[in-house]
Amino acid sequence: MVETVEETPMSMDDICFEKALEDYLPIADCGELGEGSIVQGEVVRIGDTHVLVDVNFKSEGQIPVDEFRDAEGTITVGVGERVDVYVVRKNEADGTIVLSRERAKRMKLFDDIEKIQEGDDVIKGRIVRRIKGGYTVDLGGVEAFLPGSHVDLRPVPDMDALVDQEYEFRILKINRRRSNVIVSRRVLLEEDRAKKRSELLSTLEESQTVTGKVKNITEYGVFVDLGGLDGLLHITDMSWKRIKHPKEMVQLGDELNLKVLNFDKDSQKVSLGLKQLVPDPWQDIEKKYPEGSKFSGKITNLVDYGAFVELEEGVEGLVHISEMSWTRKLRHPSQMVSTGEEVEVIILGVDPDKKRISLGMKQVNPNPWDLVAEKYPEGTILEGTIKNITEFGMFIGIEDGIDGLIHVSDISWTKKIRHPNEVFKTGDTVQAKVLTVDKDAEKFTLGIKQLSEDPWLQVPARYPVGTVVNGVVTNITDFGLFVEVEEGIEGLVHVSEISRKKIKSPSEMFKEGAEIQAKVIHVSADERRLGLSIKQMKTEEDRKPSSKEFRPAASSGEAAGTNLGDLLRANLGAQNSDDEE
Repeated sequence: MVETVEETPMSMDDICFEKALEDYLPIADCGELGEGSIVQGEVVRIGDTHVLVDVNFKSEGQIPVDEFRDAEGTITVGVGERVDVYVVRKNEADGTIVLSRERAKRMKLFDDIEKIQEGDDVIKGRIVRRIKGGYTVDLGGVEAFLPGSHVDLRPVPDMDALVDQEYEFRILKINRRRSNVIVSRRVLLEEDRAKKRSELLSTLEESQTVTGKVKNITEYGVFVDLGGLDGLLHITDMSWKRIKHPKEMVQLGDELNLKVLNFDKDSQKVSLGLKQLVPDPWQDIEKKYPEGSKFSGKITNLVDYGAFVELEEGVEGLVHISEMSWTRKLRHPSQMVSTGEEVEVIILGVDPDKKRISLGMKQVNPNPWDLVAEKYPEGTILEGTIKNITEFGMFIGIEDGIDGLIHVSDISWTKKIRHPNEVFKTGDTVQAKVLTVDKDAEKFTLGIKQLSEDPWLQVPARYPVGTVVNGVVTNITDFGLFVEVEEGIEGLVHVSEISRKKIKSPSEMFKEGAEIQAKVIHVSADERRLGLSIKQMKTEEDRKPSSKEFRPAASSGEAAGTNLGDLLRANLGAQNSDDEE
């Protein structure tokens, strides 16, 4: 069941006052002539609770003393003063009359407010408190409503900050009966903005210097209120130097002096510039920063490919990562420098059209590769510590930031080394000979084996073709035998030089470690090759005379049964027997 709430009925006095307030005329059904009107009366006595006022009636009217007190509680009238009062009710029969000072004041205030509205004038008021949807404004005795949408041209970030502030307002609507007044501040601001815009449009020109307030900040620029018209200050026109965001230079509400770069009256668009108010630091840049000269600057930004250095306000140059160090291979500039650090640089190149300056940090000091080339010419014997070992060689520390490489093939003339760690370890001190110094390619190569003579240079003289050598089988492969004839010198018996018979694999006939004899059939110091043959050894041995081939003269008994044919057949049979072996 829905409950209904009955409104409290208005008294006859209230109804009469509301009607009088609405029409400000005597109302016939509110009593006799005079009720609902405003008359002047004289204060005749001031008591503790009431003030008596004479309005030329049979008796004085009583008005509560509180209606004559100000905000501090002080009574604002004296005996004998004349005041405006409102006739609430009078009774001719008993001669009594009821008066109200407050109602008279309200009716006069509403008269004044209506006149202000009719004249489209402004009224001052004080915002006294926040309420739902807006504010309550005191207009000097009458409270008015200020909607939130009519407070300002833009949303107010702090609504409470406006309380107790005094402003001018435009009256939008009055309802006497309900005692409602609606005011607006935004209407006045819009009118003021339109007026200023009209004045600005008539005087605004390109290249003109104007003053404005920062209204809004975005990533790409700043919107500035020039007084009725907004202009855009693009981020690229804020400073000659590089900035990431406009907030690095301005804040909301800042007053700025700006230059008009472009103005379109039809679209009412204005482009503004801040940096254009100061000289372009890039003018005559080549004279200020000639190539090869040295300057100091501050690191402003680090990127993957280098570091930006500020040489002066608005002038930055780039130090490419490759121009930071002569010797270090950098993956990122942060390995060398940090933002805000002061560094010395050399001017490598200047492009005034593109506003680019190429800088170098490593050029401040001499190239250590030039010093190394002079200090360690080819053939120099030096000593160093192994800093790193890889599959292909060892790196030896030579100078600060410069390492020399000993390739695995330059460790020994004769030993087959698969990995340098078979012979050395990190931290070992070694002697080596300088093989090459290439400062352009930044390569420094060393050799250990070059400290002694290549033993292969003597091999052709010690083992000429035809020499029979003794050796030990060190390795067996499908294509032949490797035979060490002395320490570090190996020869190869190819599979075709093992036997006159065809063999499937050398391992069928030999084992590693076996001692053999072979004949030198090829030797080359340049190719470091020594060719050996077992087959040719056997062939020569077979050609030597033997007791089977040449027998002594037979006795008379044996000779009788032997002739030339028998001897040939016997010799042929012996040869066949050798082949079978």
